[in-house]
Amino acid sequence: MRIHLSSMGSFAATLGLLSQVLAIGHANIPHRPDVVTSPYNAGKAMPYSPPRDKGRYCHVKQGRRQDRDDAPHILRALQECNHGGTVVFDKSYLIGSPLDLTFLKHVDIVITGDIAFDDSDVYYWQDHSFKYAFQNQSVFWKLGGEDVNIYGDLTLEEGKSVIDGRGQAYWEELQNNSALYRPLLFALDGMKGATMSNLRMRNPPNWFNIIANSSDIIMSNMDLRAESVNNIKIANSDGWDTYRSNRVVIQDSFIHNTDDCVSFKPNSTNVVVQNLECIGSHGISIGSIGQYEGETDIIEDLHIYNISMTNASDFARIKVWPGVQTDFQTHLTGGGGTGYVRNVTYDLLHSINNDRAITITQCYGQSNKTLCNEFPANLTIEDVTMKNIYGTTSADLDPQAGTLVCSAADRCNNIRVENITVTVPSGQPPVYECRNMDNGLLQLTCIAESDENRDTSQG
Repeated sequence: MRIHLSSMGSFAATLGLLSQVLAIGHANIPHRPDVVTSPYNAGKAMPYSPPRDKGRYCHVKQGRRQDRDDAPHILRALQECNHGGTVVFDKSYLIGSPLDLTFLKHVDIVITGDIAFDDSDVYYWQDHSFKYAFQNQSVFWKLGGEDVNIYGDLTLEEGKSVIDGRGQAYWEELQNNSALYRPLLFALDGMKGATMSNLRMRNPPNWFNIIANSSDIIMSNMDLRAESVNNIKIANSDGWDTYRSNRVVIQDSFIHNTDDCVSFKPNSTNVVVQNLECIGSHGISIGSIGQYEGETDIIEDLHIYNISMTNASDFARIKVWPGVQTDFQTHLTGGGGTGYVRNVTYDLLHSINNDRAITITQCYGQSNKTLCNEFPANLTIEDVTMKNIYGTTSADLDPQAGTLVCSAADRCNNIRVENITVTVPSGQPPVYECRNMDNGLLQLTCIAESDENRDTSQG
């Protein structure tokens, strides 16, 4: 085959022009952030993630119709750029069908546009989402695999670099049907080695995130907000829930929600939570655990550090189901499970107008304290330190600032509370309900547990 020099010149010019176009097309893609865990890590260094193939980008196509479903375009782009490429979400996307993305390997996902989930029929997702047996949860989509980096750019204006669950429609329907199953906004499931950073998340129908069956995960520099209109109550909206996962770091993020800021669900080990600002939540919570009879729940090696908590029901919190079957809420019943909580540290906590600075209960979901004492939790709590907690509680329980109650004398061991300088609005010395604790390890003023039934509005 012969190629004339003039043709070569034209070909080279065309290549040059194409290179300029490609450069312009990729110029606005942010570089992958160098996400570093600080000051603590989850026991060892996270796996190395090599650079992606230079110039290998897959831009996700956006459908044209208003009632479109962009799920097929997303699936195609991730398949094409898997194993070394970068997938770019730089437009507005609407997902109208479930996405199983658990095949990912060595791929970066950049979100500078917005991703939303179709809310035109909330019952569609009840029937078509991916299900978890645990607490009857489900998800719109799930991402799994190995060596994945998901990131955006928080310097972009509101509405960009965002994943939106459009939760309002679900919260409204929940007023009519309390049994409505609502999907979680985002799931890492079966992921080994991943970062997620510099993204916004808005209005999940249920929890924001679940990290399930995964290891070596970092969540950093995230902005999570759940906000309703017309005074509709927001349902759940946990920030992050870890479940059957090891070596996870959640750090340097902001969360405004109405349920747990972070919740460690069964078999969460080697988890670090640090440098968070939480508003309106139920605390940094271990549990609920011990829910399922015949199952063993393990929570071990947690470090919670430098957290600001405002206008929450609780702050440092451990919640365990009793040893008897308990009907707490629709789709949320249980009790009688075994296991343990071990080697947990809460350190440097700033409490701002929270109802309780410290909460330990083994009577979760049960209002009848006599029943909890008659059927103590089968799960033990040991080697827990809560220290350097300062700030204020709300007037709700003044002068009480917390509760540390175990259901039997042999269920809690080596629970230490040190350097607590929390104040109550009245100016009185703050007190804490204590039962079945070694009070000599508690640097606070204990009073007897009240005989009144427990308030289970928050569990």
